[in-house]
Parts: sequence; structure tokens; C-alpha cells
Amino acid sequence: MHFRSVAVFSCTRVWHKERGWFWALALAVGCLYPANLISAERNSGLASWYGEPHRDRLMANGDPFDPGKCTAASWFYPLGTKLRITLQGNDGTRKKSVVVTVTDRGPAMRLVREGRVIDLAEAAFKRLADPEVGLVKVRIQPVR
Repeated sequence: MHFRSVAVFSCTRVWHKERGWFWALALAVGCLYPANLISAERNSGLASWYGEPHRDRLMANGDPFDPGKCTAASWFYPLGTKLRITLQGNDGTRKKSVVVTVTDRGPAMRLVREGRVIDLAEAAFKRLADPEVGLVKVRIQPVR
């Protein structure tokens, strides 16, 4: 394969003379989906929640969204992965945790750059904190 003819202008404007738009699409998807699925820096961060307005919309795994289930949206873990989400508090109280299944992709990449690492379904978020809080600091551990 000759990659000398690849010109990269941005993540989505890639053209390969010999292979056509197949490579452009493959490279664009690679730019959107992080290569390191599970890294130390993604094991903690901010968690947000999403609920009723998204009910019955199809998730990345093909199922309709139900805010009453303990599910999550993440870019950094494969679909179907079970994760233990633990609330990180400064007050020294008992740490709350919930086990969720990754069923969707999110949060929006612009929010990931701001420190959000996971979106929790409303039911899962309620087990950690009051939804009116909006964002909480969490630690994420894959469950085996």
C-alpha cells in the first residue's frame, strides 16, 4: 500500500487516489472513535444523565432507550460492557455505586473535551445523586 498519495486536510477531508472514498470513510471513523478504548485518564471524570426526552429513540445497539433501565452511553468502552460507576465525593461518606451496561455512544464529543466521560440513564444517575445536580464526578471500572 502506498500512503504517499494520502492528503490529510482535516479529519473528514481525506482522499486516497488509489483506494477512493473507502479510505476517507475509514479514516474519518477512526478520528471519531478513540483508539484507546480503556485508558487510565478515561477511568474518572464527569458523568451527566439523559432521560425522558430520549425515550424510545434507538440507541447505538439498536434497542429503544428506556430511562428506567441502568444503561450508559460512552465512547470509550465497547457496547455491551458492564461498568461499575462510583460517585467520588469529598465528604468521606459511603460511596454510592451502580452497575450499568453500555448501550449507546455519547456524550457529545465537544462535552468529552470538557471532561465528561459518560452519560448515564436517568435511573442509574438517580442511584448516585439527585438529577437536579446535573453533573457528578465519578470513577469507572469495568465489571468482569
